[in-house]
Amino acid sequence: TLTTLDLGANKIGDVGAQHLGDSLKHNTTLTILNLRFNEIGQAGAQYLGDALKHNTTLNTLDLDHNSIGDIGAQQLSDAIKHNTTLTTLELASNKIGAEGAQHFGDTLKHNT
Repeated sequence: TLTTLDLGANKIGDVGAQHLGDSLKHNTTLTILNLRFNEIGQAGAQYLGDALKHNTTLNTLDLDHNSIGDIGAQQLSDAIKHNTTLTTLELASNKIGAEGAQHFGDTLKHNT
């Protein structure tokens, strides 16, 4: 049973993130997903955020060095409100500004 998937530095982009997001909605075994350096943008972050609202097993998601920006940050922070299993979210070097940080700040006020 696969529990860790490392797709780092593969240029999957938003389309690849969409396919992974669709799969994550139904996956019940994956706990760690590394998607760093994959050219994932705002749309890809939305697909992954939608998946996180349904996924109940993933506890670590590494999205370092992509380009999700403030809108992608909003999508992911909204997803965290509905996800109770994700404990680690890596977002270094993602072009997230003050607006994106505010979204996470608002979410973290209610994160339990």
